[in-house]
Amino acid sequence: MLPGIYREGHGPLTQQQRAVAAFVYAGRAIGITANAAIAWHGLPVNRNEIVDVLVPLHHKRSSAGFVRLHRTSVELGVRCQDGAVVYAPLDRAIIDAARQQTDLSEIRDLVASAVQRGRLMVGHLARELEKAGPAAGSARVRLVLSEVADGVRSAAEADLRTLVIQSRLPTPLYNPDLFVGAQFLARPDAWWPEFGVAVEVDSLEWHLSPADYQRTQLRHDRMVAQGIRVLHFTPRYLRTAKRDVVQQINSTLAQSTGPLPHIETRPSR
Repeated sequence: MLPGIYREGHGPLTQQQRAVAAFVYAGRAIGITANAAIAWHGLPVNRNEIVDVLVPLHHKRSSAGFVRLHRTSVELGVRCQDGAVVYAPLDRAIIDAARQQTDLSEIRDLVASAVQRGRLMVGHLARELEKAGPAAGSARVRLVLSEVADGVRSAAEADLRTLVIQSRLPTPLYNPDLFVGAQFLARPDAWWPEFGVAVEVDSLEWHLSPADYQRTQLRHDRMVAQGIRVLHFTPRYLRTAKRDVVQQINSTLAQSTGPLPHIETRPSR
């Protein structure tokens, strides 16, 4: 399988076999991190054959085969053990994976999926990034963390935030809670309270089931019934028709008759 590492039997390697082999090969391994660890924690991630392993700073062994070694002086805050293998905690695994990415959308997928599913808070990831110190890829990760801290919870919503900033549109609130009296109304993806305008980014990818998508449609009806002007965009449309998106938002804001006093806005925490 790897230099000095053998197995019994034939056939394709399982992910567990790869992890065990990588950990044993690394020798004085600290723990498996990045995508292999994220998958072990149960989050969806783009899998490949590479297994990233953290090793001490002065470790002499080199990467080989499907094993990629990363020298570090930052120990794991928590050891997640599975048999003979140690995995990095989820926050460390996501930060390590994100810093390897050059595509912002991939980083957004990693960060937003964990936050959206309630597995981590943005503060956990921010602290882990600070512990790691300045390194290649850190600036991109900080940008994505700032987006998520603003209430953005998916890659598509991040595209919307970027478009709003670049087009100098009025700044909305992202994922606020709207109430009518004591009754919860909705949590739109973007909300301009001074205009009574909301934007929803419609994507089955970022709703966990078709039932969740159906609830999005019902939420639309509830908001419209309260006088809110609701715009819907797909992630693809946000990326490929930016000028049209900006024009539609601008036009809808211009047609607004002002805020809706009966709707209470509670910003995302």
